[in-house]
Amino acid sequence: MVKPGQTGPPTALTTANQQLKSPAMAIREIIILPDKQLRLVSKPIDKVTAEIRNLADDMFETMYDAPGIGLAAIQVAQPLRLITMDLAKKSEDGETKPQPRVFINPEILSSSEEMSVYEEGCLSIPEYYEEVERPAKVRLRFTDLDGRVREEDAEGLFATCIQHEIDHLNGVLFVDYLSKLKRDRVLKKFAKAAKRAME
Repeated sequence: MVKPGQTGPPTALTTANQQLKSPAMAIREIIILPDKQLRLVSKPIDKVTAEIRNLADDMFETMYDAPGIGLAAIQVAQPLRLITMDLAKKSEDGETKPQPRVFINPEILSSSEEMSVYEEGCLSIPEYYEEVERPAKVRLRFTDLDGRVREEDAEGLFATCIQHEIDHLNGVLFVDYLSKLKRDRVLKKFAKAAKRAME
């Protein structure tokens, strides 16, 4: 997910206590609409392995470079239930201290009846923003990078972002919440752009 007019912190991440034998983090290509992979339902992750940690590192590198505030593994063509997120805000001195978070196999346990509207954007649908209505608060369960299962309440931007990213894991895009007219217009625009790029 991307916030309108947002710039991300120029930072990188390495896993704590990790030997630097592994290859350096890499910026991966983000797949763009109308790529059919975006409609895949991602597979659950059985175990937190070195490969999963490396994928998370690459996803942070890719997300910060884009820049975005959330990224699902399917957006870098990996159909796994893995999300990276950083909702860090600028402090009073203008600095942004990164707050990277990883969600493995995230699921929403409950949603509030209260709704909120937020202008969303997506790294896989570049430079397109539209208001989307979602539950204002959600309770989620996920596994962290240490393999611990955790539950947490989310509200505000966190609630919006986690719902947006979990949608990606289920092959759903934020444009699916728009009117048919708006959605068709966006899909047509990106299909045309892809066709032009192929010529």
